[in-house]
Amino acid sequence: CPVVLAPKNSSVAMPPPADIVKVAIEWPGAFPKLMEIDQKKPLSSIIKEVCDGWSLANHDQFALQHADSSNFYITEKNRNEIKNGAILRLTTSPAQNAQQLHERIQSSSMDAKLEALKDLANYSRDVTFAQEFINLDGISLLTQMVESGTERYQKLQKIMKPCFGDMLSFTLTAFVELMDHGIVSWDTFSVAFIKKIASYVNKFASDISILQRSLAILESMVLNSHDLYQKVAQEITIGQLIPHLQGTDQEIQTYTIAVINALFLKAPDDKRQEMANILAQKQLRSIILSHVIRAQRAINNEMAHQLYVLQVLTFNLLEDRMMTKMDPQDQAQRDIIFELRRIAFDAESEPNNSSGSMEKRKSMYTRDYKKLGFINHVNPAMDFTQTPPGMLALDNMLYFAKHHQDAYIRIVLENSSREDKHECPFGRSSIELTKMLCEILKVGELPSETCNDFHPMFFTHDRSFEEFFCICIQLLNKTWKEMRATSEDFNKVMQVVKEQIMRALTTKPSSLDQFKSKLQNLSYTEILKIRQSERMNQEDFQSRPILELKEKIQPEILELIKQQRLNRLVEGTCFRKLNSRRRQDKFWYCRLSPNHKVLHYGDLEESPQGEVPHDSLQDKLPVADIKAVVTGKDCPHMKEKGALKQNKEVLELAFSILYDSSGQLNFIAPDKHEYCVWTDGLNALLGKDMLSDLTRNDLDTLLSMEIKLRLLDLENIQIPDAPPPIPKEPSNYDFVYDCN
Repeated sequence: CPVVLAPKNSSVAMPPPADIVKVAIEWPGAFPKLMEIDQKKPLSSIIKEVCDGWSLANHDQFALQHADSSNFYITEKNRNEIKNGAILRLTTSPAQNAQQLHERIQSSSMDAKLEALKDLANYSRDVTFAQEFINLDGISLLTQMVESGTERYQKLQKIMKPCFGDMLSFTLTAFVELMDHGIVSWDTFSVAFIKKIASYVNKFASDISILQRSLAILESMVLNSHDLYQKVAQEITIGQLIPHLQGTDQEIQTYTIAVINALFLKAPDDKRQEMANILAQKQLRSIILSHVIRAQRAINNEMAHQLYVLQVLTFNLLEDRMMTKMDPQDQAQRDIIFELRRIAFDAESEPNNSSGSMEKRKSMYTRDYKKLGFINHVNPAMDFTQTPPGMLALDNMLYFAKHHQDAYIRIVLENSSREDKHECPFGRSSIELTKMLCEILKVGELPSETCNDFHPMFFTHDRSFEEFFCICIQLLNKTWKEMRATSEDFNKVMQVVKEQIMRALTTKPSSLDQFKSKLQNLSYTEILKIRQSERMNQEDFQSRPILELKEKIQPEILELIKQQRLNRLVEGTCFRKLNSRRRQDKFWYCRLSPNHKVLHYGDLEESPQGEVPHDSLQDKLPVADIKAVVTGKDCPHMKEKGALKQNKEVLELAFSILYDSSGQLNFIAPDKHEYCVWTDGLNALLGKDMLSDLTRNDLDTLLSMEIKLRLLDLENIQIPDAPPPIPKEPSNYDFVYDCN
C-alpha cells in the first residue's frame, strides 16, 4: 500500500492559502493520493515527492497532467491554473510520451497503429506535448504516412475500409492539431502531400471527419503560404468543391466556402475575374442561395462570416472599373454614351444624310446630353474622368438603359420636360450614386476578420450590384420629386437617399424586391419624421448654454455609470471556458469583492441560476496586482492562429487581465453587453477611462434625460445662444442700504 503524504505538524505558521493548492493525484492501479501542492516549490521537486510516495524511480521521466478530458500537461507556465480540489494524474513526461507515440504509430499491427493515432490526435491538442512530438520530426512522419497511406493499405481497404477511414481521420486530426500551435511553417509541405489532401475532398466525401479536416488543411495552406496557394489551386477545382455545398451539413458547407474564399483572396489580380467567371458557370451563387441561405436552418456566425467574405470579394471585382478613368479619345467608350442617347431619344433622331446634318447633329447631341443630365454637355466623356466611380458609373447607366428601358426613358423624358432648375440630372446623379454605393459596400477594401454582415439579397441575382443601382437611381428620382428639389439641393437629396438606403439595408431584406418595398416605406416624409424624433434627443440641445450645462453634469453621470459597472462586477458573471477551437461546456465564475479590493474566481460544474457567493470561489486576485487589461488580438489566448479560424467568433468578446511577470486571467464574455460592463469596470478599478460603446450610449441617454428634467420649467421658451447683456451701471447707489 503506497504511503499517503500528509502535511507535517509544525508550529511554524502555514503559508498563505493562495500558495497552497489541495489536490488528488492518481496513478494507475493505486488509490488516489491527497496532498497539498506548494506553488512556490519547483514543479520537479513536487513530482519527485509524488514519485517517492509510490516508490517510483527516475522521477525526471514523469509529469503531472489534468485528469479531465483535456489531459493537458502541467508546466511551470500553466501551474497557476491548478484549482483547489483538482484531480491530477501522474504520467509519463511529454518527451517520453511523444517518443512512445512516435514509435507506436509506426507499428505493423493495424489495431495498435489505430489506437496510437487515436491517442496522438487527443494529445496533440496540448502545446507541451505538441512541441516534443514536433521535435522528433513527428509532422514529417505524419505527412509521409498520408502520402504513402493509400498505396500501402490499398489491399486492406477492401477488407478493412472502416479501420482505414478511422486511421486516416485520426492522422489528419493530429496533423491539424499540431499545425494549429503555429510551431511549424506551412511552407515545408510537398506536392505529393497536397495532391493527397486534395484527393480526399473527392474520395472521402461521405466521411465527414476526413472531408472536414482536408478542407481545413487546404484553407490553411492557401492562406499561410503563397507557394502552397499555387500548388493547391492546381490540385483542387471549383467543380470538386461545389457538391459539398449541396449537402445538409452546415459545417462542411462553411469549410467549403472558406476554401473558395481563400483561393479567391490569394488569387493574383489577373486571375480573379477568371475565377469569378468559373464560379458563375458553376452557379455558385444560386447553389449558396438555395442550399445555405434559404435552407431550413439558422445560419451560424462562422457561416455568416464566410458569406460576408464572399460578398466583399465579389464586389471587389468592380474595383478595376471603379478606378478606370474614361479615355475621351476611345471610340468604344464614347459609343456607350451614344447608345444612352439613342435609347432615350431614338424617335427624335434624324437621318445622317440630311442637309447640314453635321452641324444640326452637334447641336442636337448637345441638347440631348443636357437632357440626359451630364455636367459637360459638349463632351460628356469628361464627366467620367473622376475616380472613383470612373467607368463603373457608365457601366451602371448602360445596364439600366438596356435592362430597365421603360424606367430609364421615363426618368429622362420626365426630367427633360421640367424647368431647368427642377430637373433631376440623370448623368450627374448616376455618377454620384455609383460613388456612394461603392462607399456603402466598401468596394476595394479587404474583408474584416470579424465581420459577418452579409446581405442575402446580393445572392439573389448574378448582376446584383447593377440591379442595386437600378433600384437606387429610381429611388433618387422619386426622392428628388418628393423634396421638390432644385439643382442647388443636389447634395441634400444625396444625403437623404443615402439615409434611405442605409436604413433599408439594416433590415437585411431577403431579396431585391423586398429591398425595393422597404424603400417605398421610407419616403422623404417618413425620413423627416424619423429625423425629427431623433432631433428631439440631439439637435435641440446644441445651444451654448445647454452644452455648458452638459459639461457640468457629465462628471456626475460618468461617476454614476462607474458605480453601476462596479456594482455589476460585485454581482459577478459566469464565463464559458474555451479550449483551442472547441467549445467546452465548462464554466467559471468571477466577481469583485464588495470592498473593490479583490477579484474572486473559480470553476463551476454548470451554469449558475443566481449569484455565486464570493467566499465559495477558491481563487483570488488582488486588484492592486493588476498590471493591465488587454482586449481582442492583444489577449494571450487570442494570439494562437487556429486553422479552423473559430477565434473570429470570440475575438470581439475576448479580454485578459495581466498581473505579476507572466500571470494572466483570460476571459471570453458571454455577449457584447457583458464585455462592455467588464472592460469598463476593470478600467474604472485601474483609474482609466471607460471607453466602451455601452458607456457612450449610457452617457448620451442619461445626459439627455437629466437635461430634459432640468429644462422642464422652460418648455416652449426659446433658450438664447448668448447670455443677456449686462445692464449699464446706475448713475448713483443711493438705493443701497448700509448695514453698518
